[in-house]
This record gives sequence, C-alpha cells and structure tokens, in this order.
Amino acid sequence: MQFIDLSTQQKRIRGAIEAGFKKILDHGQYILGPEIGELEERLAAFTGVPYAVSVASGTDALLMPLMIEKIAPGDAVFTTTFTFIATAEVIRLLGATPVFVDIDPETFNIDPNKLEEEIRRVASEKKLKPRGIIPVDLFGQPADYQAIQAIADKFNLFVLEDAAQSFGAAQKGKKAGALAKVAATSFFPAKPLGCYGDGGMIFTDQKSVFEELLSIRVHGQGADKYTNVRVGINGRMDSLQAAVLLAKMTIFPEEIELRQKVAARYQQMLAGSVKVPRILAENISAWAQYSVRHPHRDEVIKKLRENGIPTAIYYPIPLHLQAAFADLGYRKNDFPLAEKTAGEIFSLPMHPYLPEQAQEKICQIISRF
Repeated sequence: MQFIDLSTQQKRIRGAIEAGFKKILDHGQYILGPEIGELEERLAAFTGVPYAVSVASGTDALLMPLMIEKIAPGDAVFTTTFTFIATAEVIRLLGATPVFVDIDPETFNIDPNKLEEEIRRVASEKKLKPRGIIPVDLFGQPADYQAIQAIADKFNLFVLEDAAQSFGAAQKGKKAGALAKVAATSFFPAKPLGCYGDGGMIFTDQKSVFEELLSIRVHGQGADKYTNVRVGINGRMDSLQAAVLLAKMTIFPEEIELRQKVAARYQQMLAGSVKVPRILAENISAWAQYSVRHPHRDEVIKKLRENGIPTAIYYPIPLHLQAAFADLGYRKNDFPLAEKTAGEIFSLPMHPYLPEQAQEKICQIISRF
C-alpha cells in the first residue's frame, strides 16, 4: 500500500507528459518557455485571480511577496506554530521575527482569537513592529480568512495566504489562492497538484505586485536580464515542470472530487475510533493529508505498519520548539494546543486512487485497536 500513489496518476497522463517533454526538447526553451505562460494563465483562471507568477518552489512563493513588503529586521510577522518550517523560515531569511500563534485543535489552523492577542501583545511591548500575517491552510483546509482579514485591517497588516497544501480547496465559493490579496502555493510532488521536482506559484489581484514579482524572480531585472532595478532571486520555474502540471490539470478537478470521496469514507469508518478532522461548513478541503488524533498514536502506528500500512506525522515538533528558532525564547507549554496535537496526530494514506478495500483494512485495524 502506498501513502501517496503517483504511479496510478502518471499512467493516466503519461502520453500527455511525454508529448509536453518532446515539445520542450524541440523548441529548446528550458527556462521560462511558452509552457510557463500557458500554465500561469490556466491556474489564474482556475483560481479566479487576474495574475499568477510561477516560481521555482513553494518557499520562493512565500519569500518573494515578503520582499515586496520590504520585510526587514525589527518587523514581526505572525504565523502558526503548527506547520512546516518554510512558512517561518522565509521571515527569518529577511531578518524579521516570526511570532507564533496557537491553533484551533479541531481544524489545526491558526486561531484568530489567539492571533489578535499576540498582535496586541507585540504592539504593546514596542520591541517589534507588527507588519503581516501568514495563515496556513493546513492539510488542505483554508484558514478563517474573514476573521483574519478583519484583524489585519484593524492593525493595518498585510495577509499572505500560505496555500501550499490547499490548491484546489475553497472557502465560501472562492478558491484557495484567492482568499487573500496575495497567496503562495507549492507544487512539491506530494501536494494535491504536484510536479516532478520543485515548483510553486504566487497569485495576486494587484497588477503592481504582479509586475514586481516578475522582476524579483529573475534577479530583479528591469528592461532585460542585464538591467537590474532591485535585488531579486533566481526564482524561475523550468518548462519541464510546467509541462507536467499542464498534463495534471486535465484531471485535477476530478482528482479533487475523488479526494472528497476518500475522505468521506474515512470520516464514516473512523468515527469513534480516532479524532477525525473537522471541515468547516463553508470550506472544501483539498485533503493534502488525512490526519487524525489518538492519545496512543505510536501504538496505533506500530500496528498499522505491522500490517503494511504506511503513516506519517505532520508535524512532530511545533516551530516554537525547533532548534532553528531557539533564540526567540519560546518554551514548552507556550502553545499547549499545538503541542498536544503534535503528540497525538498522524496521517493515513490519502490520494485519489485509494481503493475502498484498502481503507476498510486500515479502519478495521484502528477500530480493533
């Protein structure tokens, strides 16, 4: 049994991928070839925003908007402690300070009430200047953007949607990637829409941001690549990855529907055996992972593995307890809900092609335990 089944997916689109690769080999534009523009237009239309800029990774997709905001030492950017390090890493790369916030244990997303408390605390201390918020759509479910944007407006902060796990999700009819003025996503192979390497994309409804992103991703270029008007990065996506994503987009809406069916079966069969995820009524999750909680997680995982069922833990150590952020002075029990969740959570196989029989086996083992 596979945790994520990319081979079945590839069989469906192998011909389209190979045709795309052949086209690139024929025209020879391996970086920023015509496939890049086609992909950006396709995903902007899918997401419902005017502008999309492809980049080399999901991390670059988070970093570049912060560069536009001129995030620098002395600035505070607020984000969840329960996520992958890239979200906070980009803040530190620019010399600013990530300020962590506890989570809602039902959705695993940042708690808006605790977010406002942290913003007020930092503002009152006057050691750092509150500048922005990076909510994370964890495991595929959008954060509460209505509440978060209201808080941002109150304190004059920007919001950068981290949609690395939620491309294909929706909230109140709007797609992930369109839930803030600027959003970042990742195309790491394990994501709901993944390429065959690293890749990412930034979505925005602001033309000025779009134009600056185009410059930043090619070393801050101006009229040409040897005219540099700002400091940028090498953030370009290669044409081969775009070809993979274009092929995958032909079946992506269907795969999102299949993920809903797989998740619904889990929800039904696991009710009462583990703490299943809660999807809010206004949300559609992309189900990047199917993560559950159990107080005796390690014993459950051991029994599953004895039966050939892979699992994963996202995330065993909250960011405020990571050695990389030790200098920020956080301590154990600072964010009890995230810490408790980190000690109980584990993820089960989740992909569009997971057979119902395999799910039954997984759920029977957990139920017996």
